[in-house]
Amino acid sequence: QVQLVESGGGLVQPGGSLRLSCAASGRIFRVNAMGWYRQAPGKERELVATITSGGSTNYADSVKGRFTISRDIAKNTVTLQMNSLKPEDTAVYYCNAVVRTSMFSRDEDVYWGQGTQVTVSS
Repeated sequence: QVQLVESGGGLVQPGGSLRLSCAASGRIFRVNAMGWYRQAPGKERELVATITSGGSTNYADSVKGRFTISRDIAKNTVTLQMNSLKPEDTAVYYCNAVVRTSMFSRDEDVYWGQGTQVTVSS
């Protein structure tokens, strides 16, 4: 089994910054793509940013230029630096990882963290 543990959420004023981190552990052969998603009350979960094992990134239009995703391949961690936060960024943020659990199979599974609350309010 694979576990994803997130940290770094909290309350911040508009214009402020937060840094989210997520660590993957457990039965891991290789972590391929990692990413962050968010879900605001009454809305569907949406992609925030993803990063591949090769370092290619993808961002939602709403966060481009404000958020930066990065990862440490060796430590199986992913980080989301969030700057210039807006009230509309308020949501539960979920870490996501696409994991290959065995060297004998190319099958991949998707895992999710438990979520961390980010609230942007004055």
